This record gives sequence, C-alpha cells and structure tokens, in this order.
Amino acid sequence: MIIYTVQPGDSLASITRRFGVSPQRVIMDNALGSPNQLVVGQSLLLLTPAVSYTVKSGDTLSSIAQRFGLTAVSLLQNNPQLIAAPLLRPGQEIVVHFTAGKRRKIAVNGYAYDFIDRTILRRALPYLTYLTVFGYGFTSDGDLISPNDLPLISMARDYSTLPVMLLSSLTVEGNFNGGIASRLFRESALQKKVMDNVLKAIEQKGYIGLDMDFEYISGTDQEYFMEFLSYAAGRLRKQGYSLHVDLAPKFSDGQKGLLYESHDYQAVGEIADSVLLMTYEWGYTYGPPMAIAPFNQVQRVAKYATSVVPSKKIMLGLPNYGYDWILPYERGITRATAIGNQYAIEIAQRVGTDIQFDPNAQSPWFEYRRDGLGHVVWFEDVRSMEQKFNLVDELTLHGVGYWNLMRPFQQNWSFLAARYVIEKKG
Repeated sequence: MIIYTVQPGDSLASITRRFGVSPQRVIMDNALGSPNQLVVGQSLLLLTPAVSYTVKSGDTLSSIAQRFGLTAVSLLQNNPQLIAAPLLRPGQEIVVHFTAGKRRKIAVNGYAYDFIDRTILRRALPYLTYLTVFGYGFTSDGDLISPNDLPLISMARDYSTLPVMLLSSLTVEGNFNGGIASRLFRESALQKKVMDNVLKAIEQKGYIGLDMDFEYISGTDQEYFMEFLSYAAGRLRKQGYSLHVDLAPKFSDGQKGLLYESHDYQAVGEIADSVLLMTYEWGYTYGPPMAIAPFNQVQRVAKYATSVVPSKKIMLGLPNYGYDWILPYERGITRATAIGNQYAIEIAQRVGTDIQFDPNAQSPWFEYRRDGLGHVVWFEDVRSMEQKFNLVDELTLHGVGYWNLMRPFQQNWSFLAARYVIEKKG
C-alpha cells in the first residue's frame, strides 16, 4: 500500500506506470470523478493485489469466499465495485488479498441520520462493525422521540453490521437540551420510564446495545450523570445488551467548560463497555478556520484517555467531513459550510488551486476565490486518516467511530480494507 502525493507534472498514467498499479483500481479507490485532472497536493491511495481470482461460470461471491476461507463481506471490502453491482460476470477479476497485509483486527463504528442517502450508506456498511442510528430523544414524560430507523437496521444486517441505538437529550427540533437531561439524571421515576422504553425499542427493533450521547451537561450534574449511567448499564446488561458512551475531547481531569466538566473519563470508563472520544470539531461551523481534527490535539486527547480508561474500551472519533470558510473570518458572523472530503477535492479541481498539508495538524487545506470572496477549506484525506490510524495502533485502541456516514469517502474505506481485519459479528 502506497500513499502518494500528486506532484506538478503528474498524470494518472505516469503515476500508475511508475508504481505498477492499475489505473482502474486507483480511480475506484480514490473516487476520481475526473481522473485526467489531478490536483497538485492531492493524496492518492495506491493498492496492489497480492491474490486475485478470475470469476468462472456458476461462481457466486459466497462460493469464492469459501474457496479462500473468507466471508462474502470481506470480498466486498476488497472490491467496492461489487457493492453497487453484486452480480458476477465470467472473466471478472476479484481481489482476494492485497500486498500490504493486515495489521490487526479493529472495530469500526459509524453514525448516520435516518435520512442518509441509501447509496452512500450501502457503500459504507461492508466496512462497519456497528451502525449507530442518530438518534433517540425523550420527552419530559419519558416517551421516546424516535427516528425512522427500521430501514437502516435492515440494511445493516444485510452486511453483517450490528445496529446500535443512540439516546441523547435531543428535542423534537433536533437540538441538545441540558435541562431535560438534568431532569433525567436527577429523577428516578423518569429514568425508569425512559429505560423501560429504551429496552422495549432495543428488543423490538433488534439493536444490540445503547450509545449514550449527552453533550452540554452542567458540571453540577456530573455525579448524577454517573449514577444514571450506572443504572442504565445495570439494566442493559441484565438483558444482554451493551452500553457505549460518547465523551467530549478532554486533555485532563479538571478541564473546564460546559462540554467537558460532566464527562469524567475514569468514571465513565469503569461503567461503560466502550467509549468514543469525540476527537473532532476543533474547526467548527462558527469557529475560526482550522483543521477539524488536528493530529496534535487528537493525540493529546487519546493519550490522556488511555491513562484513565483501558485502551481496549476506547474508540477514536474520526470526522468524515470538512468545512469551507469565507474569508476574512469574523467571529459571530462567519458561518462555515460543511462539505464532504471527496467534494473538497472537486472544489480544488474546479478552481485550479493546489492542496497544502499542515505538518502540525497533519491535515490538508487550500484557499481559493469565488465571486470576489476568499475561501479556505480544511478537510480529511487518506494521509490525515493514516496518522490517526497510526495513533490507534500505537495505543492499541479497540477501534474507531466515524462522525458521520452522510458523505462518501471511498479512499478511507479502501484504506481500511487493505490495512485491517474489520470485526464482523452479525
């Protein structure tokens, strides 16, 4: 496996000749919409098959997988073209293994809203251990506010991906509400009603566990929050379900701020079966332009987390998105536009600008002008993802969690397939 940065004068033909890789494979793994118009500074994932198989008449994905001691889903991971077109043709080449070899097994979680484009979701599911549907809220009476999750659960099961229910303090309007969360943490009757309904939904819909995502919780609620998590964990485990908790990105025990004070890493780590470090949103919608998940900051959070939580319980949060800011940035006025990582490349292509790479943030970015206005874009690519996965391996974390799956990122999925055995339990 090679990660190559496009240089001036490069073309797809010259790169593939130099490294002896298939142009069609490079186009597919990097989702190159205009393969004859590469961007200087763009990163490309170059994969070389070690073992391939030529499809014969009567072959099926399952029969080929059985021949090599694999699963049909693992063949989909190696051959993403089959996800959209699973019917095999005699003479078709199927990649069985890549030359890179697998480093180790990891768990992969992805979050999705119920309105996700089904084609985008289908292309991600083969690479996921878990699909977490965002999300359930609750009313002051303890009734659940439910997404339209059944279609997503059904699709997840088609790819041996386990569905996880998510509970947060979401209102009907889709906003976090610290007040109703505080009531839940402090009122045992409301807790019982909510958890009764949660367990009923888990059983009826086939979820395998619960993800707790409570954000913007007052520090005065920390003790009550921990007590609620303990209560919920006990009830879930009694029924054979797991508890996963999302944590704001802290650097130390006593970190101040509404996002951080109620999230006691050590206490949550003792209660929960697993945790997600929400290591993204340094660059955010109303903030100044910067990397969404700068590596130097992500590293600080992950190293602190492993000092107080067992690494086997930790999943590192990864952003599947970027932001486009209008310049000059004005606090309280400038609002960045969220974009997909693949779309960021398309913008650079369209405006004819080079992509830069920040050595501290280990993240790509570029500037351009449109309609007389300056813009700056920060996003993720396979280089920035590789650095985060190196950290996951260095700290032997359990895996990663993507916020979120709403935008395509094939380069990332192909990287995962080549480097890891992805846990599949469904």
